[in-house]
Amino acid sequence: MRPLHSYLAALLLIALPALAQDRPADVQTAFARVQHLKRGINASEWFAQSAGDYSAARTNRYTDAQDIALIARLGFDNVRLSIDAAPLEQNPRGQDGLNAEFVARLDRAVDAMLANGLAVQIDLHPEESYKLQLRSSNDAVDRLAMLWRRLAAHYATRDPERVFFEILNEPEVNDAYRWAGIQARLAAAIRSVAPKHTIIATGPNYSDIVDLLTQYPLSDGNVIYTFHFYDPHTFTHQGAGWGLPWWSYTHGIPYPATEDSMREILEQVPDAANRFELENYWLDQWNAHRIRLSIDQAAAWGQQHHVPLLCNEFGVYREYSDAGSRMNWIRDVRTALEADGIGWTMWDYRGGFGVVWKEDGQPAKVDAAVVDALGLKN
Repeated sequence: MRPLHSYLAALLLIALPALAQDRPADVQTAFARVQHLKRGINASEWFAQSAGDYSAARTNRYTDAQDIALIARLGFDNVRLSIDAAPLEQNPRGQDGLNAEFVARLDRAVDAMLANGLAVQIDLHPEESYKLQLRSSNDAVDRLAMLWRRLAAHYATRDPERVFFEILNEPEVNDAYRWAGIQARLAAAIRSVAPKHTIIATGPNYSDIVDLLTQYPLSDGNVIYTFHFYDPHTFTHQGAGWGLPWWSYTHGIPYPATEDSMREILEQVPDAANRFELENYWLDQWNAHRIRLSIDQAAAWGQQHHVPLLCNEFGVYREYSDAGSRMNWIRDVRTALEADGIGWTMWDYRGGFGVVWKEDGQPAKVDAAVVDALGLKN
């Protein structure tokens, strides 16, 4: 096996030209196509994040044709379709190297979205264990590049104006230099079989704004750059059973917060150090102005490098959040993004951050307040 440092050096040879020349002419294609991604929704927990159950029985009832039609009717113009790597690679595989039965169901979903006038972000969204291998395993990078060549070749026949290839959701590669090389390698793999389609790239770790700022644009000009926005996590992930353990104690946190509104909330957290962290949420003065200043940093990076931007995840976990505060935050983030000319894709359609309530196989019930906060019409 090649030493890690030599492998990274070889990967970065692909990316380095972007540092030494102006953005290539095909960046105008990316700027034109990002206009199809102004108001999107994430179709999560459908073909990814389903605890390994990707059976037809589940996917056929989880999100259906009526849901896709509803998404279009509400005024969304695109869907980010999360796809786990594992079921794509499962046997039996077809001649293209992908699981034919699983991909056939994916095709029906993609084609239904296109038929409803929606653009589609093909979002490779593997489990954490899959991504963590990329931190140190060159073989894992090779495997992922092979998967992307197969997946991109499969969808290269779809409309390049409306179908986008997102390299990897929240890479969790904590070495920004290594991620730059990996991303260049994966982009080249996609481009080798899909010369006309637009690629969506991101920063390392969890695709936060600060992660995007560590990167330089790829030498490929036909690329949109994305980031995720959940700041402050203390508010957006209150009550969540993942992430920081003390989040599970919290509920009803107000946004924006004041000293008076936080007094009883602080008593929810028993540990003093965690309580101090929660107190810092309101001390940091999270409000519309603070959010706008944060998103302005991403916009400045895009302007500096003359590349189009997209925020394809933002939202608030709804089970334990105050409804009014949740709407305030969603509205403030959405309006800040729009003020900077950045398209958005909310997380998510029917999951824990959802825009609808839905039981499997039953019609969805729209949360009109979320629709209003997003500036759409119910």
